[in-house]
Amino acid sequence: MFVLAGVGLWGAVALERPLKKLPFSLPMVYVTLGWLVFALPLGLPRLDPVGIETHTVVAEVLTEFIVIVSLVGAGIAIDRPFSWRGWGQVWPLLGVTMPLSIAAVAWLGWAWLGLVPASALLLAAALSPTDPVLAGSVQVGPPGESERDDVRFDLTVEAGLNDGLAFPFTYLAIAAVGMTGLGPWIAEWAAVDLLWRVAAGVGVGLAIGWAGGWYVFKRTSETDDEGHADDDTDGHTNEGLVVMGTLLAAYGLAEIAEGYGFLAVFVAAVAARQQALQSDYHERAHQFVDQVEKIVLVGMLLGFGGLLAGGVLAPLSWPMVGVALLVVLVVRPLAGIVGMLRSSLPWAGRWAVAFLGIRGMGSIYYLAYGQAHADFEQADVFWATAAFAILVSIVVHGVAAQPIMNWLEAHDANVIPDAPPIDHDQGAAAES
Repeated sequence: MFVLAGVGLWGAVALERPLKKLPFSLPMVYVTLGWLVFALPLGLPRLDPVGIETHTVVAEVLTEFIVIVSLVGAGIAIDRPFSWRGWGQVWPLLGVTMPLSIAAVAWLGWAWLGLVPASALLLAAALSPTDPVLAGSVQVGPPGESERDDVRFDLTVEAGLNDGLAFPFTYLAIAAVGMTGLGPWIAEWAAVDLLWRVAAGVGVGLAIGWAGGWYVFKRTSETDDEGHADDDTDGHTNEGLVVMGTLLAAYGLAEIAEGYGFLAVFVAAVAARQQALQSDYHERAHQFVDQVEKIVLVGMLLGFGGLLAGGVLAPLSWPMVGVALLVVLVVRPLAGIVGMLRSSLPWAGRWAVAFLGIRGMGSIYYLAYGQAHADFEQADVFWATAAFAILVSIVVHGVAAQPIMNWLEAHDANVIPDAPPIDHDQGAAAES
């Protein structure tokens, strides 16, 4: 396994340029490699998060960490000053597209797969959010690439914030286990899991992001280690420590406050970035986060391939295949275009946002989290369906994402026509 990890990390560097010229993505290559290696008689363990509790816990922890790191990278990369109007094109994706996706997938799980309501809800909560981990090819570029791209911006912010709705429905599924009807527990879920946890996540994220930004851009710019004036914060080389400290503090404090840690991490990254949009500090911090993410991602992709080799798809039936294909190719695109109806993007850009709703490591996390916290029936069915949906997304989006983005850029369909330029100097007031 050490050899596999080492060779995998080498390959992630060596394959980066060649893959840009081919209709393949790194996830496609590494999932295939993981499947091949784990299928060979090499004595590697059989990965089974459905039947082995330890594997479920490991899957939960590893996917939890890589989602956190990905959310930080996405938040730091956003160059656009925050304002309700400037970010307004994203809210329908969260308030319309996400609930429609959850309802549609839950119904498919119940009507087509015969899942009990709790298991159907867990499948819906897992497959409805877009994934920040595998969506690097369609998200905004590193900090400093301030050229406007509304398609990438929409997909990045959606992936960063839609955990605020995925987690409440994961909790709803957990609460629904064993329930035979509606009752007071629904009101408790709405008050605690939907309202309080979202508010706590956002609040903690804003506080930690502000504190981290103040430490980097205010405190260290006023005095250096010897107490002298120092206006050059870019001279520091401790970006990794500050970023990891902010990341872990935001996630941990949000969880202590019974809030959503994923939401807090993304909000903290965005809040810290907003305090100095043009600083070179963000570019170096993003490079550090990107390195950490790639290291963990290699292991996760190889592990997902091992998951496939271990038999997670063994229960797969034609109804499960149909549901997985519908989720990736029909439910998300249609729900996405409904949410984009009032968008000012060209129609090609709207369809791109609707279609490129990538599924990935986040879905595995929600399934593992749910299974670790309640005794769900038909776990093998929703694991097989979700794993196949992720595999379909890796292949379909891995092949189509870059050509779609290239076409949109060539035809200026990735930008809202006549949109005002983004003024980084004026901050949030630029678009308010």
